[in-house]
Amino acid sequence: MRITTAGESHGKALVAIIEGLPAHLKIDVEQINGALALRQSGFGRGGRQKIERDRVEILAGVRNGETLGSPVALCVYNKDFENWQNSMSATACDEKSMLEKRITRVRPGHADLTGMLKFAQTDARNVLERASARETAIRVAAGEIYRQYLLTLGVEIGGYVQEVCGIKDTGRYAFNELANAKTTGLGMLDSDVERRAEEKIADLKRSGDTAGGVVEIRVKGLKSGFGSMMTYSEKLDAQLAGALMSIQAVKGVEIGDGFSVAERSGKDVHDEILYDSQKGFYRETNRAGGLEGGMSNGEELVLRLAMKPIPTLMQGLKTVDFATKEPCTAASERSDVCAIFAMEIIAECVVAETVANAVQRRLGGDTMQEVLERYQRLP
Repeated sequence: MRITTAGESHGKALVAIIEGLPAHLKIDVEQINGALALRQSGFGRGGRQKIERDRVEILAGVRNGETLGSPVALCVYNKDFENWQNSMSATACDEKSMLEKRITRVRPGHADLTGMLKFAQTDARNVLERASARETAIRVAAGEIYRQYLLTLGVEIGGYVQEVCGIKDTGRYAFNELANAKTTGLGMLDSDVERRAEEKIADLKRSGDTAGGVVEIRVKGLKSGFGSMMTYSEKLDAQLAGALMSIQAVKGVEIGDGFSVAERSGKDVHDEILYDSQKGFYRETNRAGGLEGGMSNGEELVLRLAMKPIPTLMQGLKTVDFATKEPCTAASERSDVCAIFAMEIIAECVVAETVANAVQRRLGGDTMQEVLERYQRLP
């Protein structure tokens, strides 16, 4: 399977094309819209979320609620485009409007300066519109289709916000508890920790600052053997790390116990293997996070990602004006103070895409019935 997305933050729409989906996958559009609504929620979000009310439109590849086996085309329209038509039109823009929207006071932490130099632009607008995390709306829409593919096989994905700007939730949670995170204001499972995190975000907002955090994503029900140790490109852990690092603002990914394994000896790190006539091979611990040798081992996949603070600060940071080369304060537009709840939703969808691709790569199948039968035959 393969996905391609297109669209700008203030353009007419965000679109995606998914190739390689088997026929007869049942598509629940309201489930997709529910995820899009969650992506727009969470304590610390900015004014853009009050404008947009994201809903997906399926343009091709689905009939009567089922995939046809042809490419699936998805669209999420940008309502804010109504306010930006004169400066973001694909054909003829108004010169005055373009000048008003032009950005040359490049922002630290964004793609602005490097993108302008790379693509020979004089207006950071031509870079930031695509680099914007607004693009993740269509990734969520597509990711929910991949999730529905996996759910057909009994593979579930969940997650929660583990940390916000140094305020950590140190609890250990069962997979069935993770769904509760979707009902909270910040995606955290410990209400006392969440309250302190929200207070921290409110303080940062008052001072014109921003916050990042850590998200944990888990995958339950994936059988062993997906991915491969044979080539670098087939390693599932590498694919997952690469996919998560591709999300805007992610600066670190760890699997299982991650960086903490460097502090311990081997006997306290590696998961011993046991066998039971009913369960087959199994492990009582899961420090490897469900991945060994680049392959799933049948245990839960456990992934953590670190999101940097939002790089658009209302107080502005020191920079240089690209046009004049003079020192100045970075440009600031409507922005979030913290988008960690959204990051959790996005990360689940990106993991769904990556795992679904690994499954389809191994099992093949032109129809969902073929995929399901092949998956059920696996040990």
